[in-house]
Amino acid sequence: MNTSAEIGYRGATACVAAGISYRQLDYWARTELVVPGVRGAAGSGSQRLYSFRDILVLKIVKRLLDTGVSLQNIRSAVEHLRARGVEDLESITLMSDGASIYECTSPDEIVDLLQGGQGVFGIAIGKVWSEVEGSLSTLQGESLSDGSLVVSGQSNDELAQRRKLKGA
Repeated sequence: MNTSAEIGYRGATACVAAGISYRQLDYWARTELVVPGVRGAAGSGSQRLYSFRDILVLKIVKRLLDTGVSLQNIRSAVEHLRARGVEDLESITLMSDGASIYECTSPDEIVDLLQGGQGVFGIAIGKVWSEVEGSLSTLQGESLSDGSLVVSGQSNDELAQRRKLKGA
């Protein structure tokens, strides 16, 4: 069975899962805010492929933009997040006052930030992670090993076998 690390998602799928327009996705890729980690565009007609982590970052960028954080501050936050491993992201809460973005990895840090008056809203990345997993579970991806289409981490052959067994 394929894991999300072995699946790439085309631009249209990334847009649906992250809740953004294709125009935003294209702009963010061209300006290198969020670049496709699996495969970039290589000329006319080529397909960008995004990883699970890329889509997670896309959704976080969208949330931050929706709350009024500047693209410049979001760019700084994304660069910081890029330096972290995927496993680390689940335990982070991003807090912002609308201008600056703060990373909190414990409830104490969140309380300290709120008491200091800096934090106005927070984005629990673990929650966003679950939302992206839920969205992608019904959307099509591409196996990185052989290019076959997959849904919910299962190849079409596996799905066909399950459907066959269900109908039998």
